[in-house]
Amino acid sequence: MKRIATILMIVLAVAVTAGAEAIASFATNYHDFGSIKEERQSVTHVFEFTNTGDSPLLIVNAVASCGCTKPEYDTKPIKPGKKGKIKVTYSTVGRPGAFSKTVRVQTNAKGKTRVVVLLIEGTVISKTAKQ
Repeated sequence: MKRIATILMIVLAVAVTAGAEAIASFATNYHDFGSIKEERQSVTHVFEFTNTGDSPLLIVNAVASCGCTKPEYDTKPIKPGKKGKIKVTYSTVGRPGAFSKTVRVQTNAKGKTRVVVLLIEGTVISKTAKQ
């Protein structure tokens, strides 16, 4: 009898959470650094998001469009209603001129928020440029 009760509890738990969904709601997915001096070596922006769903949200992966851009994120689940952050750092060294880079963020969400693309842009002013 205990075994049947345990199985029923598991089935009920699965049925209750079957409709649950994590949703990554970013405040913004774009940041413009403007003009940056190459001497700074790197610039960083933190993208904030909220799990507006009713199930824990996981950042499965975050991949930058090139090696000059580095995303960092927490691998712990974000509970419903809680906030998370993805820190994106761009290396300016040896990269004078305009740039536009993306970070592709994959989550455990369903639908539109499963993959979110973050965009950073700016212009690096060369060390040798006259001020």
